[in-house]
Amino acid sequence: MPRAGLSTDRVVGEAEVLTDEAGIDALTLAALADRLGVRQPSLYKHIDGLPALKQALAVRAKRELGEVLARASVGKAGDDAIRALAGAYRTWAHQHPGRYHASVGAADPSDPDDQAATAAAVSVVLDVLAGYGFTGADAIHAARAVRSALHGFVSLEAAGGFGLPESLDDSYDRLVEGCLVMLAAPGMSSA
Repeated sequence: MPRAGLSTDRVVGEAEVLTDEAGIDALTLAALADRLGVRQPSLYKHIDGLPALKQALAVRAKRELGEVLARASVGKAGDDAIRALAGAYRTWAHQHPGRYHASVGAADPSDPDDQAATAAAVSVVLDVLAGYGFTGADAIHAARAVRSALHGFVSLEAAGGFGLPESLDDSYDRLVEGCLVMLAAPGMSSA
């Protein structure tokens, strides 16, 4: 019988906290069991091992990030929507570094929950890009370009990759403004 108060939701939730505090590499079943005050075999009543736990973590992280991006961009269009989306993206990554790391992989084609969470997050970005006239393959290329820029900055920042004294906020703002220029550039869309 499962331990009172222990559930799949609680196990995954504690894994979120652990990864945010110590990084995704610190997520082990032994560390998680210790945090929950249970023996490691007790976790198997709620998860099917570390790969399944990491998959559940990824799905929840993608779902949460998608919701954050949607809230940030709702009611906004064009450049304002991109700025809001970019700000929310960076803020969420700062607040949840372990979850952010878990969210960056492509959806697992065998996991319908992962497919849905990924599609929901991507659709937020595609909806924003539709305001620039991007559709179909052009929208995917634009989304990849914007995501690559934001992810690159956020990842380098998290890794301590920016050692010069200039403001990181100013650098990020300039990156976002560069994305806006890119989105408006002739040739960005094949239409």
